[in-house]
Amino acid sequence: MAGHSQFKNIMHRKGRQDAMRSKLFSKLSKEITVAAKNGGPDPDGNPRLRLAIQNAKAQSMPKDNIERAIKKSEGGDADTYEQIRYEGYGPGGVAVIVEALTDNRNRTASAVRAAFTRYGGNLGETGSVSFMFDRVGEIVYPASAGDAEKVLEAAIEAGADDVASDDDAHTIVCAFENIGEVAGSLEASLGEAEAVNIVWKPQNEVPVDEEKAQTIMKLMAALDDDDDVQNAYSNFGVSDEVMAKLTAA
Repeated sequence: MAGHSQFKNIMHRKGRQDAMRSKLFSKLSKEITVAAKNGGPDPDGNPRLRLAIQNAKAQSMPKDNIERAIKKSEGGDADTYEQIRYEGYGPGGVAVIVEALTDNRNRTASAVRAAFTRYGGNLGETGSVSFMFDRVGEIVYPASAGDAEKVLEAAIEAGADDVASDDDAHTIVCAFENIGEVAGSLEASLGEAEAVNIVWKPQNEVPVDEEKAQTIMKLMAALDDDDDVQNAYSNFGVSDEVMAKLTAA
């Protein structure tokens, strides 16, 4: 089972129900501001901004928040964020990719390194693990969007490459350059998605036992909690039984 994907889905849903909502909106706002500043405030001519807005809407971010984030990019005193990718290994030899937007490279590097060290991992050079992943578009729908067959038919019609359905969600994968068109087509047939993102999808999974999985999930949660970290990905895999135990709490 894709332990990382299931963990991300669970974290995502919990995040919309508790205090993590504010932190999530802050990260979404930052991505919108950076996208608008780098490519212009018009989403029709700025694919990155269009995707950022799609994802913000999928997360039920208010329209006023989205407009404020775009407007912030137009000010001369807007924060200048740098996009950085960190790569390394977590406990059990699993690969980890961390994407950050920061206005202080030293602060972010120190925090990310500390998280890796705290949970038995270590940072590597850029490119040290990314070759184990594919860069793809990922669109997540709740199970309530329909049964697996309905979602599969909609995904095929939209031009997606793959669909994985379980009791909690439908995860639809497509070429990253087509994510805007695929997401738009799916919205017309299935409604708004839970998440629309370009992600690092592991080519293969590294099986881990319950103890290592617990530590890896703590590492991923610590990274996700960092204000500078936009996304964190890993290639760990666990059994359904183990994942059920770890996420029951």
